[in-house]
Amino acid sequence: MNTMHKYQAIVGTPAFALGVCCSDDEITLIEFLEPQQEQAPITPLAAEAVRQLITYLRDPTLEFALPLRASGTVFQRRVWEQIAAIPPGETHTYGQLAKYLRNAPRAVGQACGANPYPVVVPCHRVVATGGGLGGFARERGGFLLDVKRWLLQHEHSLPG
Repeated sequence: MNTMHKYQAIVGTPAFALGVCCSDDEITLIEFLEPQQEQAPITPLAAEAVRQLITYLRDPTLEFALPLRASGTVFQRRVWEQIAAIPPGETHTYGQLAKYLRNAPRAVGQACGANPYPVVVPCHRVVATGGGLGGFARERGGFLLDVKRWLLQHEHSLPG
């Protein structure tokens, strides 16, 4: 959550907003924001991102097809690739991903928190062992954890 970025679009929901940053060719960042007024897209790619995000908000089974700028470390990209493969309505634990990636659950959690494309790369589908939500976007509570809960309920995959 950072208000320092100039967004090319803002998509609103009653629970939160999504700020979209992009170049002409790639999505560079999507951020969760407190609920606020929408901002109409100012580029064709931002308009496509808004179209897909709104479609997801109506139908959580949408498979996103947006050009995402490559970012992050090799390990983060491996984690994000695994997260992107989790289907809507399912969750995996940090431990499951860590075992598959032969790394520690904490490292997986840190990579989830560094995800620059939430919702599109659905890090909300990664939860704690034992049915807890775990953290979200580097936070253990508050607004962003409420967003994670909302997204999981939207996908009918709330654990526990």
